Amino acid sequence: MPHDPRQLSAMFSIDVSADPRSEANRVADPNELIIGLLRQMVDNQKKEIHLLEEISGHLTAAQKQRASELTAWKEANPHLASSCRSAAETLGKVQTQFLQTLTEDIAFNEESLSDSDFMLNEFVDRFGPRLAHLNGVLQVLSQLSANAPSSSDSAK
Repeated sequence: MPHDPRQLSAMFSIDVSADPRSEANRVADPNELIIGLLRQMVDNQKKEIHLLEEISGHLTAAQKQRASELTAWKEANPHLASSCRSAAETLGKVQTQFLQTLTEDIAFNEESLSDSDFMLNEFVDRFGPRLAHLNGVLQVLSQLSANAPSSSDSAK
């Protein structure tokens, strides 16, 4: 006894349409629908912009505080800030010489560095910590150093 597929589909179908007797079922004007959707998009974009502004404010607050603390320190310690600048310049020259030695060592040992893990580890152990510490010290000295007074600053 074959089953009629139309009988089964009618038995398992669900009508999800609105009540045809209500006025809410009338077809909306496409232009009104587009305008409503665009308004929602604009409202959501305004909320998103507000949230992004708050996030930006939180992220920059710590940086602004650190910058103001450094400025206050430099103003309170002008001679030390000047000494930090001089030390940073001297250490910058030392760093340049160190980098020259490092690159020469790499060029001289190119083959052994690429072929041997032991030689690569020796190289990193020899130059890595010194380079990292030197960069750290230079960064601190640079941040603490006084800005060189420009001619426009001294005229004010």
